[in-house]
Amino acid sequence: MGIVEILITAVVLSMDAFAVSVCKGLSMKKTSLKSMCIVGGWFGFFQALMPTLGYLLGSAFASVVNSVAHWVAFSLLCVIGLNMIKEALSKDEGKSDCSLCVKAMLPLAVATSIDAFAVGVSFAMLDVNIVAAVIFIGIVTFTLSAIGVKAGSVIGTKYNSKAQLAGGVVLIFLGVKIVLEHFGLWL
Repeated sequence: MGIVEILITAVVLSMDAFAVSVCKGLSMKKTSLKSMCIVGGWFGFFQALMPTLGYLLGSAFASVVNSVAHWVAFSLLCVIGLNMIKEALSKDEGKSDCSLCVKAMLPLAVATSIDAFAVGVSFAMLDVNIVAAVIFIGIVTFTLSAIGVKAGSVIGTKYNSKAQLAGGVVLIFLGVKIVLEHFGLWL
């Protein structure tokens, strides 16, 4: 697998993390370099960790993981999305979840990186320098996620609850998309 294929893989894998980062940024009135790096770090780390684990475990457990991974990602994204919608429709303006704590970030990082595990399993069957590939995937995801937080913050400052409502809908859409892809119903 060449650098072009790894770049394409990294960008594709980071798209869910980017979308969730935008949603996270929607809940922030102002972003800082620190908050962008925290979100980028969570997503970049998990996007690098999961293919590593997939590669190490190989194809022995692929059928078991692949049979439930889409439902886990769907469930996490829908719960988080519904919570965002609830907050957007709530009369409490100042209570949107802009937290960057482990409790807030871990489910998001896991949900957006489950597909990277399957990529890691496929890496085990290909001629791939796994160390270089996962470092590259992590860096691309970190960068796009940090940009996503800033983009979401800019949009959120102008459109606040409408943007948060849209962010919740996007997260649910991503969850539905994952399930539809699993069943071959999404192009």
